[in-house]
Order: sequence, then structure tokens, then C-alpha cells
Amino acid sequence: MMPGGRPTDYDESFCDKVVELGAIGKSVEQIAKELGFAIRTLYLWRDTYPQFMQALNTAKELEQAWWEDQAQAYMLEHKDGPKLNATLWSRSMAARFPKKYRDNSKIELTGEGGAPLIPHIQVSFVKPNE
Repeated sequence: MMPGGRPTDYDESFCDKVVELGAIGKSVEQIAKELGFAIRTLYLWRDTYPQFMQALNTAKELEQAWWEDQAQAYMLEHKDGPKLNATLWSRSMAARFPKKYRDNSKIELTGEGGAPLIPHIQVSFVKPNE
């Protein structure tokens, strides 16, 4: 029971279900849907129950492995079989696992000799023809 409120709907058996769903590539949002609870409830349980936090962590690792396996299975082109849409896969992986797949590009602009750029606007007035 949670302090100061109604009894929790949390059940330790959810941990096994969370891991099972992660193993087939389900996201935490999909896991919440499958369990029939709002995602904020899962996050509350994660912060309250260490075993649930571990189950979510394990599910995330398994989710990533599942998606990597899917891509690996179709990485090479097959003459008559399915082909991996590399762009779609790359964007999906970057969205699902940004810490591992995000493109990190840093562009730094500097002025002469590495000095900071100083923006300026030049205004010219032209006399109209009389």
C-alpha cells in the first residue's frame, strides 16, 4: 500500500510481463498499454519498487536487442527477399535509442583567427531618381 493514498494496483508479477514484452521489442509505452495502466503509473512504480525498476531496465535492453536483431536479419539485400530500408531503420534506431544511435554533429562558426563572429548589418540608402 502506498503511503497516504489508496492501495496500489502494483503486482510483482508485472515484472515478468514487462521483461517478456521487452524481449519482443515493445517500448515502455506499449508495455503500459499491455498492462492496462498509464505510463506515469509505470514510472511511479519504477521509482517506488526496485524490482520493477530492474524489470524496466532489462526490458529496455531486450527491446534494443530485438530491434537490432530485426535489422541484422535483413541487413544484406536478398535478390527476391525483403530489403532493409536503411534510412528508415537508422532513424527508428536513433529515435528509440538516442544514446547509442543519435547522430552527433557540432558546427562551430568562428571569425578570423578563431575570434567570435560579430554579426553586423550594413544599410545603404539610395536616392530615388528625380
